[in-house]
Amino acid sequence: MQKESIYGLTYEQLKDWLVESGQKRFRADQVWDWLYRKRVKSFSDMKNVNKETIQLLEDNYVVQTLKETIKQESKDGTIKFLFELEDGNYIETVLMRFDYGLSVCVTTQVGCNIGCSFCASGILRKNRDLSSGEIVEQIMNVQHHLDERGDQERVSHIVVMGIGEPFDNYNNTLDFLRIVNDQNGLSIGARHITVSTSGLVDKIYQFADENLQVNLALSLHAPNNDLRTQIMKINKAFPLEKLMPAIDYYLEKNNRRITFEYILLDDVNDHVEEANQLVDLLKDKRHLSYVNLIPYNPVADHPYERSRKKNILKFYETLLENGINCGVRVEQGSDIDAACGQLRSKQIEKAKRKKVNA
Repeated sequence: MQKESIYGLTYEQLKDWLVESGQKRFRADQVWDWLYRKRVKSFSDMKNVNKETIQLLEDNYVVQTLKETIKQESKDGTIKFLFELEDGNYIETVLMRFDYGLSVCVTTQVGCNIGCSFCASGILRKNRDLSSGEIVEQIMNVQHHLDERGDQERVSHIVVMGIGEPFDNYNNTLDFLRIVNDQNGLSIGARHITVSTSGLVDKIYQFADENLQVNLALSLHAPNNDLRTQIMKINKAFPLEKLMPAIDYYLEKNNRRITFEYILLDDVNDHVEEANQLVDLLKDKRHLSYVNLIPYNPVADHPYERSRKKNILKFYETLLENGINCGVRVEQGSDIDAACGQLRSKQIEKAKRKKVNA
């Protein structure tokens, strides 16, 4: 039977499992410290943990399940990792450098079923959800990479915006958040973590009630139902008249600013008309809204192009003039496979060709 990643256990789950297995409660503190503070890569390196506990861990869990397959490094310091899972599937993880720290974008699913027409991640349908351990391990592998460089750098921010819809893998995503936020482990502050959703309304209500103080981002990309349905199939199930009340509920419960992600597609959603519609959509919540305007990274076999600079500027100015806080996202890793999912798609196609030619 395939063993699960030890990183999939929250501190409370680890403690309960060890106690139920006949171990002392303090063993959980020791193991947690070795995993997240000392960051060992094997149970046998946990020097002050007794042999019985080490054997118990080795019999039931593993520390490493992801295999680094490709690592692309950009001139700006962005690093894109392609990891192979134990079942042969591939996922992407990205390390980005900002003035405020080092941010990692993690993947939550193998593929995606949301079906946004502009997105490289959705080229391949969802194969399965990632376990909480596989999500945490992405952070740990990036941190191990930083540790090996010897520059005393650490991951300070996390965005859950990689391949997949986090709220479609809700429980594992929540466990992941609790693990990386634990003050005795990686201790990444809740306000340094952002979860992005395409708009699963029921999960937005549920997430609002968690009161985690984690940031929420909504992939909006269009200010009206017709256009949003055209580029995002999820809008059929959760149109704006259902989605926006869920956002209002989140704001009421958490009183935290929400980010609205808006990819600018040339001559599709980048006109002044759409900018004004976006102003109308957000005007009653603009004090807690921020619009992140995203220049599009073209994807092979997709019909869209990046908006022209003058249109991006005009869209941005229209929002600002009407009191909407906004900015144009600074590009990261433009000289490597920039769009999320492109590196994975290329590797899968390469494997298929190799199989055919074998």
